Amino acid sequence: MVVGKLFHVQIIKHEWLKARAEENWDREIPFGALRGEINDRNGQLIVGNRLAPTLYYMPSQNKEPEKAAAAIASVIGMDKDKLLEKMTKKAYMVKLAPEGKNITQDQADEIAKLQIDGLYTGVDFVRNYPNGELLSRLIGFTGYDGDGLAGIEYAYDEILKGTGDKIRLYTDARTIPLPHVDDSFETGKNGASVELTIDLEMQKAVERELQQALEKFDAASALAIVMNPKTGEILVLASVPSFDPANYQNADPSIYNRNLPVWMTFEPGSTFKIVTLAAGLEEGVIDLHNQHFNDPGYTMVANARLRCWKREGHGHQTFLEVVENSCNPGFIEIGRRLGGEKLDKYIRDFGFGESTGSGIAGEAKGILFSQKAFGPVEQATTAFGQGISVTPIQQVQAVAAAINGGYLYKPYIIKEIKNDKGETIQSFEPEMKRRVISEETSAKVREALESVVANGSGRNAFNDGLRVGGKTGTAQKVVNGTYSDGDYIVSFIGFTPADDPELLVYIAVDSPKNSIQFGGVIAAPIVGRIIEEIAPLAGIEKREGQIEKEYRWGDPLTHRAPDLTGMTKGMVGRQLHTYRIQWHGDGEVIKYQMPAPDSLIMVDDIIHVYTEEE
Repeated sequence: MVVGKLFHVQIIKHEWLKARAEENWDREIPFGALRGEINDRNGQLIVGNRLAPTLYYMPSQNKEPEKAAAAIASVIGMDKDKLLEKMTKKAYMVKLAPEGKNITQDQADEIAKLQIDGLYTGVDFVRNYPNGELLSRLIGFTGYDGDGLAGIEYAYDEILKGTGDKIRLYTDARTIPLPHVDDSFETGKNGASVELTIDLEMQKAVERELQQALEKFDAASALAIVMNPKTGEILVLASVPSFDPANYQNADPSIYNRNLPVWMTFEPGSTFKIVTLAAGLEEGVIDLHNQHFNDPGYTMVANARLRCWKREGHGHQTFLEVVENSCNPGFIEIGRRLGGEKLDKYIRDFGFGESTGSGIAGEAKGILFSQKAFGPVEQATTAFGQGISVTPIQQVQAVAAAINGGYLYKPYIIKEIKNDKGETIQSFEPEMKRRVISEETSAKVREALESVVANGSGRNAFNDGLRVGGKTGTAQKVVNGTYSDGDYIVSFIGFTPADDPELLVYIAVDSPKNSIQFGGVIAAPIVGRIIEEIAPLAGIEKREGQIEKEYRWGDPLTHRAPDLTGMTKGMVGRQLHTYRIQWHGDGEVIKYQMPAPDSLIMVDDIIHVYTEEE
């Protein structure tokens, strides 16, 4: 019976009993989980990982804790007595945190040379931000334990985080290593990577412009969205001021908790007039070229005097000029012709009053008038963008539909999710919600908004050959239920090219100073510069058929650059050009020139010509 029992225990039950014993003997040293990367649409790294070891200590394996504490403290910059207190705790293993957590590789190497008994180095990782503060308010950050606490890191935490590796040490009850049992290694699982729709190079250009605007106008904040209006893909999502995600503890929570393009709500001002325009054209209540409206500077609605931004009024004008001039009474008239029920329906069909469904953390819904409260005055003020509250991303979604043929696409920020082998787990495609206007109406909206940039309030966004369309916005801020005197949010929404839009750019600057507070003065030039810089990144080339910019008093005098290529010095001299020409090279024949032929140049610009031998 004894022999049989021994056979049963040592042979038949051997593996089961061994496993139970190892559970009592093992001591785990965890390796930090490798969190998934966050990349842009082209695979460029936005957030990665950096090796940051963590120290673990087994008190029973070291007979000289005072000496060990002194040696370790000198390397990690910790008080020796506090470290000794941690190292003499009655525990089988102590994590020397926070001072010994996420130490540098140099510190880990120096500690390894000390060969301190009972001291182990666990592999850990912290997030690495190769672009510094870029995109910080979108991507967010991770906390002490590596979990996502804000932004993309928080919203997609379950996808990004992994399970770390572990070293299993086998000891007796006094944590003395067991010589007859080999240590083991348990492999974890890496987190999946998230590929955004963001274009990193475009993001850099936009954030640079926003930061300059913040400083130049001493503004409270500024925000930007760049979207592909044909798909809903968000190419840029920016807010300034920003913060360092690696040191988020030093930032104001009101900065890192508020992703302004989706969180901020405010009266849109005149950028909202695009919705009223699209509705009026779709319902056929106005004709841009053949119907006229007289603006004396105000209009009366239910005994309320509603003024135009231009106190003396714009006088007699076509409805195209109403759009160019951003005339409030003119848009009130469009709203009146539509009627309250239809105007409200179009506003909601364009996506206002509800979340866009972008999936970006912290998105607000905005506030519209209820149908019961939508009286004549509310209808009138809504028609020109006052009295309601919307988010920037709602405005971008709506304007995209107005210019892309009438299709309302859901904005989205995630392009693909990939495992650690680079294999696609999930991909995201454009999602159309509904059609709100016809292609014919959309073409008229594009025409009107291109005219706004060439001849109207958006002239400072004009870019020769890129065919920019857009609309300004100037909204007085509401503080504690009343309008704040002299405090505005100025904005501009622009797109290019006007005949087939591929880029939609929205900029808003909150409480600018040191300038006239108009969207056409502050925001329009910013959008113009951004479009000029990012258009080549989107593969957009200059094209013909643009509405030429109308000269107005005060504008710099411009001309089209003559084509000098193929000419010799003698031929150029006989042309009697008044332009200043600077020659480069020793040849006679002009190979190419800068600016290019037919470019708009000012009268005092220099044309640089580059020659080659005949």
